[in-house]
Amino acid sequence: MPDSSSAARCMDQFNEILTVNEKLNELKDLDAILDRVLSECRRLTRADAGTIYLLDEDKLKFSYVHNDSFLKVGETNKDIYANFSIPINDASIVGYVAGRGEALNIEDVYDMPPDSPVTFNPSFDKKTGYHTSSMLTVPIKTSQGKVSGIIQLINAKNDAGKSIPFSLDSQNMLPLFANTASVAIERAIMTRELILRMMQMAELRDPSETGPHVTRVGTYCAEIYHKYALFKGIQEAERKKTKDLIRVASMLHDVGKVGIADKILKKPAKLDNEEFAQMQFHTVLGAKLFTNSTSELDAMSGRIALGHHEKWSGRGYPGKISGLMGEVKAMGQPLVGEQIPLEARICALADVFDALGSRRSYKPPWPDEKIIGLIREERGQHFDPDVVDAFLDIFEVITAIRDKYTEDLPEDEKPNPQDEAAKQAAEAQDKERGKDHGSE
Repeated sequence: MPDSSSAARCMDQFNEILTVNEKLNELKDLDAILDRVLSECRRLTRADAGTIYLLDEDKLKFSYVHNDSFLKVGETNKDIYANFSIPINDASIVGYVAGRGEALNIEDVYDMPPDSPVTFNPSFDKKTGYHTSSMLTVPIKTSQGKVSGIIQLINAKNDAGKSIPFSLDSQNMLPLFANTASVAIERAIMTRELILRMMQMAELRDPSETGPHVTRVGTYCAEIYHKYALFKGIQEAERKKTKDLIRVASMLHDVGKVGIADKILKKPAKLDNEEFAQMQFHTVLGAKLFTNSTSELDAMSGRIALGHHEKWSGRGYPGKISGLMGEVKAMGQPLVGEQIPLEARICALADVFDALGSRRSYKPPWPDEKIIGLIREERGQHFDPDVVDAFLDIFEVITAIRDKYTEDLPEDEKPNPQDEAAKQAAEAQDKERGKDHGSE
C-alpha cells in the first residue's frame, strides 16, 4: 500500500497534468502543441532532450525535437524540420514501442543486457558528439487505445546536471500525460486538415494554391515572426501565442480566390488592367469570410487575407477598407509602413518567396540567389525592413521547411523549356508576383 507522501506526490502530478492540458487546449496549431507537449514532458521528467513522432499511415513520422545541449533557448533550429519516417518494427526503439504500445525505460543505452529486445543506434551520437545515456520511450494513445505517436525522452538530469536514469515516477506518469495530450494533438491535426480542405477549393480554381504551398507559407510566417519577435524583445508568452495563431491564420491568406473568375485565376500571362482590378478583390473577399470574428484566430485570419498584398511603401492593395459587411466597390486609401498589420507584412514576404521559388506546370522556379536579390532590393519598398532581416537571419530554417513540405508534379506537367511563349508568360507572371503587384 503506498505511503501518504507517495499518494500526495501522485495527486500533485495528476493535478499538474490537468493544468497543462487546459493550457494545451488554448493552442491552435499542431507544431505549437507538439512544442508545448515536449516542453512539459521534459520539465516533468527533467530530460535534456526529446523527440515526438506521429503515426503517418504505417510509419512513424519525425514531427518535433528538443535538445538543450544543441538548441539555444527560444531559437529555432533547422533540425526541427527534418523530414524522415521510421517503420513500425523492432529495428528501432520507437518502432518497437509503437508496435507493442507499451513504455520502455532504458537506464543506459550503451549498457543494455545481451537479451534486450531492442538495440540502440549510435549514429547521432557519433555525428554530433552528443552522449545518449538514459532513455524513456512512451506511446501516445487515442481515447480508443490506438497508438497515434511516440514520445522519446533522453538523459534525465539531477540537480548537478548529470545524466541519470529516468525515475519510476516518470515512467508511470509520462504515459498518462501523453494519453491526455493526445486529445489536443488530434484536435490540431483535424484543424490543419480542415484548413487544407478549405484551400482545396481554392486549388480547384487556382492551381498554384496547393496544400504544400499554404503549409509552407504558414510555417515560414511562424518562424519569421519568431525571429522578428526575438529581435524586438517581445516577451515569451506573447511570442508563443502569436506564433501559434499566425501559422494557422496565414494558411488562409488566399482563401478569397474562390470568388475570382477562372479566366483570371488560370490565365498564364500578365493580367490586363481590368483583370488585375478584379483580382485585387480576392483580398476583400477573403477578409469578408472573417468579418463576424469570434476569436483571435478569426480576427488575424481576416487581417492577413485583407493585407497580404500591401506594401511597406504604400504601393500595395487593397488599402484602407471600411464596411466589409457591405459591398466594397473600390480599393481604399493606401496603407504605409506600420499601418499594415504585422502578420500581413510577414505573410507578404513568405508568400512572394514561396510563389517565386515553386515549380508549377506553367513555370520553373527562380533560384534562391535571384529571389534573395529581389527581396533585398525590395527591403523598405515592398517589404518591412525588419521582416526582411528576420527572414534572412533564418534562411537555413526557411530552406529546411521548403524541403520538408515539397510537392512533385507529374512529368507531363513540368514546364517545357522549348515552349518559349509559355516561358515568357510564366516570367511575366513571376515578375508580377515579385515586384509589380502580381496576380498572386
